[in-house]
Amino acid sequence: MDKRMYFIYNPHAGMERIRSNLLDIIDIFSKAGYEVTVYPTRDKGDATRATLNMKDGYDILACCGGDGTLDEVVAGMMKRSCRIPIGYVPAGSTNDFARTLKIPRDMRKAAGVITGGREFKCDMGSLNDRTFVYVAAFGLFTDVSYGTGQDLKNTFGHLAYIMEAFTRLGDIKPHHMKVSHDGKTEEEELVFGMVSNSFSVAGMRFLTRSDVTLDDGLFEVTLVRMPSGTIDLGAIATAMMSGESNDYVSFFKASEISFSSGESIPWTLDGEYGGSLKKARIRNRHMSLGIMVPQEEIIESLSP
Repeated sequence: MDKRMYFIYNPHAGMERIRSNLLDIIDIFSKAGYEVTVYPTRDKGDATRATLNMKDGYDILACCGGDGTLDEVVAGMMKRSCRIPIGYVPAGSTNDFARTLKIPRDMRKAAGVITGGREFKCDMGSLNDRTFVYVAAFGLFTDVSYGTGQDLKNTFGHLAYIMEAFTRLGDIKPHHMKVSHDGKTEEEELVFGMVSNSFSVAGMRFLTRSDVTLDDGLFEVTLVRMPSGTIDLGAIATAMMSGESNDYVSFFKASEISFSSGESIPWTLDGEYGGSLKKARIRNRHMSLGIMVPQEEIIESLSP
């Protein structure tokens, strides 16, 4: 064996499917000629620490877990002076970014993509000093993913997010914010804001636009203003389904955008709690990381 792989996995992700697939996954890696070092995570943030502490000399870092596990691995890799490609075996409840990259849901097939696919240089993002992979958001329902218990996720899967969201319908509250991008600043009363680079967020395609390009240096931005009644809610729903801006919803692209408010506002990064902030500066880190994708996929075909 002349190739080395570092393999980080979260044994509790999704419905703990990794437990029945782990030996098969390692066998696929080994048969492809890799000497595999295996690291199971134990606590939140452990995947980041393992990535940072990984010794030099590995050819690829593979990880298995949900979007949160991938987020932690990417955060660690972005802090390393020498970056190597990342392979991803999705095992979470939604797996938004894997879906975007056409990585198979089947864990054995995803392992095959890592060993037989190709490297795709895609954009990453930063919010102040934090790295994120595909989405940073605040406002209505954005805490559902990290506020939903792991046991509930393991039992009900994606339905768990919907169940949790219904308990929060009475919590609609606007945030007065200054939004700055492309040399202009506007003040808005916003109930939701999302900066993304994905075809799917929280398992729902309608939350994102169809003109997404993963390596163009631009984020897709969605801002939703405070509705005043039932008619406004209908207009918001229409805009979200059509992807067309109106008086209540704005869609645009930006490589950098800043939000500021007089109050601390909770942010979600890739489905995990990203901190409560009064100021958030979000920047696109163009083609900054290599991810293994299926060999047969052409970059232009990575579309919804």
